[in-house]
Amino acid sequence: MNRPDLLDGLAHATAERRQQGLYRQLAAVQRAAPGRAVIDGRQYLLFASNDYLGLAHHPLLIRRLRDAAEQGVGAGAAHLVSGHHREHARLEAMLAEWTGRERALLFSSGIMANLGVMQALLDRPGTRQASLCVQDKLNHASLIDGARASGATLRRYPHGDVAAAARQLESAPEAPALLATDGVFSMDGDLAPLPELAALCERQGATLMVDDAHGLGVLGPEGGGSLAAAGLSQAQAPVLMGTLGKALGTAGAFVAGSAALIDGLVQFARSFIYTTALPPALASATCTAIELVRQESWRREHLAALIARFRHGAAQLDLPLMDSPTPIQPLRLGSSHAVLEASQMLRDTGFLVGAIRPPTVPAGQARLRITLSAAHQPDDVDRLLDALARIPHPSDTCAN
Repeated sequence: MNRPDLLDGLAHATAERRQQGLYRQLAAVQRAAPGRAVIDGRQYLLFASNDYLGLAHHPLLIRRLRDAAEQGVGAGAAHLVSGHHREHARLEAMLAEWTGRERALLFSSGIMANLGVMQALLDRPGTRQASLCVQDKLNHASLIDGARASGATLRRYPHGDVAAAARQLESAPEAPALLATDGVFSMDGDLAPLPELAALCERQGATLMVDDAHGLGVLGPEGGGSLAAAGLSQAQAPVLMGTLGKALGTAGAFVAGSAALIDGLVQFARSFIYTTALPPALASATCTAIELVRQESWRREHLAALIARFRHGAAQLDLPLMDSPTPIQPLRLGSSHAVLEASQMLRDTGFLVGAIRPPTVPAGQARLRITLSAAHQPDDVDRLLDALARIPHPSDTCAN
């Protein structure tokens, strides 16, 4: 039988990716400190982390995790078997209260949460009409993959274009519809027009879902996220997904909303039902992280000052910085090869900055994804700006 070999096909695709400058590689961090990382014995200033509030190395979180682990490490089972521990329940209650929702449900990761929500809401076997899922084109991959896996009709509107989203909803007026968007877009750092999208969903009878992975802890009163910053209630934004491994400094994810939503997810979200629960000790540490986020507003204030300092310095240097008010500060360089070269130049001078290339971003829009943290100091930002001033960028090319 002359059947094509799947592993050969994968190897060929990998080789093509390497040739195109799109090959991805792992770098093992030996040791980390707030705003720093050590790789192969060398310390770097770290501007490639989502630890926005500098909590991942907080001594109180470390101590709480260690103390809780004395009672056991793993949960031992899925939540619905025997894996739902007291610390899980406490964390869910804290997340619900913090985000102004009736209830919350823990998932092992943001991808698993988005897959579970999409499958539970959109997969409607036996119904006459498929569900409709309308999404921003720059949404996180997990939202797009979740809609595709659910079997719903997926339509994507140009980034931030509320009028285009309206046309897509109007094209199927009788279909049950979900409009899903990032709150903060992970590769551009800008904000979704949440009040306008909420108003659109109310007019159209659609359900609004917000993935707030990069807004939670950073935006809004007490760090309540992009929905809190926009002043949107549970009724206006019925489905909220947030992650715990970014501003909160731990790991995992949750979905928050009405009691009916959470009850339904427990029954039908396969990525919740069929996986082992998060370690209870991690849930305990996350409870402490939420307390710190809500009480220590100075972290957000310090981070906002660093963002303003960086953007001011970048403007003085005429760097092609994208428009972002958040810790995600993308520097668009265009080609994958230019971004790889710039990332390596920064690494040679002691900085770790993410080189983001297609297919994560559209072709021709490769960028350095610079992320700031409350763990940084003003001098760290100034040193980064000095290093960025020495790398080639599109205006240099045009000048030549």
